Amino acid sequence: MVANAVKRASKKRLAEPRASVAAMVESCVGCKWTLHVLGQIRNGVRRPGALVRSAPGLTTKVLNERLRKLVRFDVLRRVSYPEIPPRVEYELTPLGKRFVKLLDGIDALQREVDATP
Repeated sequence: MVANAVKRASKKRLAEPRASVAAMVESCVGCKWTLHVLGQIRNGVRRPGALVRSAPGLTTKVLNERLRKLVRFDVLRRVSYPEIPPRVEYELTPLGKRFVKLLDGIDALQREVDATP
């Protein structure tokens, strides 16, 4: 009986449609901290404590909200290690790597705009 409930739950999860890319961009980039968090993770800062320390003004609460949202949109993957004390790290997914390339394009466009007299 429990096995059937698990099968139904997993089928339900698989049947959920993916969020549109436009909705993902709108939701993720709408916060000023998302770009910072993605940049830090891309540069090798993967632990939540280090991410909070990397930006004055970034609170643990806001960081956790951003990380949860990025995991939900499959931009980041949360990796938990069964250690004491527990250790958690975040890494870019294949979709996340592609998403960061889009952000690089936005940065390049901004540099072009800034260079134009």
